[in-house]
Amino acid sequence: MQMITVLGATGSIGVSTLDVIARHQDKYAIFALTAHTQIDKLAEQCLQFNPKFAVVGDAALAEQLQAMLRAGGSTTEAIYGVDALCKVSNDAAVDTVMAAIVGAAGLVPTLAAVHAGKKILLANKEALVMAGGLFMQAVADSGSLLLPIDSEHNAIFQCLPAGCGSSASASSNSGVEKLLLSASGGPFRGMTLEQMHGVTPDQACAHPNWSMGRKISVDSASLMNKGLELIEACWLFAVPEQSIEVVVHPQSIIHSLVQYSDGSVLAQLGNPDMRTPIAHALAWPQRIESGVANLNLFEIARLDFEKPDMQAFPCLAIARAAAQAGANAATILNAANEIAVQAFLDERIGFTQIADVVEQTLNSQVISEPESLEAVQESDNQARLYSSAYIKRLEK
Repeated sequence: MQMITVLGATGSIGVSTLDVIARHQDKYAIFALTAHTQIDKLAEQCLQFNPKFAVVGDAALAEQLQAMLRAGGSTTEAIYGVDALCKVSNDAAVDTVMAAIVGAAGLVPTLAAVHAGKKILLANKEALVMAGGLFMQAVADSGSLLLPIDSEHNAIFQCLPAGCGSSASASSNSGVEKLLLSASGGPFRGMTLEQMHGVTPDQACAHPNWSMGRKISVDSASLMNKGLELIEACWLFAVPEQSIEVVVHPQSIIHSLVQYSDGSVLAQLGNPDMRTPIAHALAWPQRIESGVANLNLFEIARLDFEKPDMQAFPCLAIARAAAQAGANAATILNAANEIAVQAFLDERIGFTQIADVVEQTLNSQVISEPESLEAVQESDNQARLYSSAYIKRLEK
């Protein structure tokens, strides 16, 4: 029986994780569930899965949640804050941590789980984007098992040679020549930059294939999500950015591919449902049923591929440049993007201004190698301050 903490239980990944776990209650039990503010949804989950702890953002929410749980007859203890997130991530009783908190907020508790040597199911790509070097060193030092949940990275992992292992180098002695990172193209595929000037948050969040939260949906629409995934892949598989190619594949059936020096290309296919990579990582190296329907190639009938339009989607080019720059460039990129996306969702800036905010912030900051978590957090904070100020100037 694996004891599992789900960080970000009320988000789309958290909900899908609990759906898979509910199908295999003889194998998995919940130690803790966390959410920031969605206490109604978290209370429902706690009543179903009976975790020892439920973690929320602040004391007032914890008090409200505790009352709801007591009224429902639950013995779950409601606690709050970053220290509580770390507590349920590194507790001795925990075997596996699903790291599914969106954005920079997931870095500290995920690192706490890594330092404790837990099995990490990594859905929080920002942890590697922000602090890839420190994070991967911590994985190596602790012996933590790191398994990717993003469908693209999980697909690459499944297509790599068995000898590569989780988070190990896709090096030349394995015959790996290139990683092909698939992208759906999002809801604005085929549009020009000018055509995207007036798009709304609801339009940006209307992904054609995937059901996701609003922040990641906007990232997918701008292709920034693919840029963040490119940076994540560099760290996960120890390859330079020039060894990763982004391929637009609108059907989202091929989740990514690995090209080998003998001319072989291996691809992982499946219906666009995050329960597949979640089930794969939960049970690895075994396989379990995920609840996802089997792929019907006769219904799909065709698979299309095209190059990304870097002029229409400059966020991808900006992210690749940050990967090339290294040091703290990706930390700055991620911070500025989080601020810009929220400003767009709040209708303070236009969709095409997201790239402008990120690029201007990157150009304004000092690029240097972070030597500690505190240095990463300082770069993150400074980038947020600058991008917030820049957005205020844009509003005027």
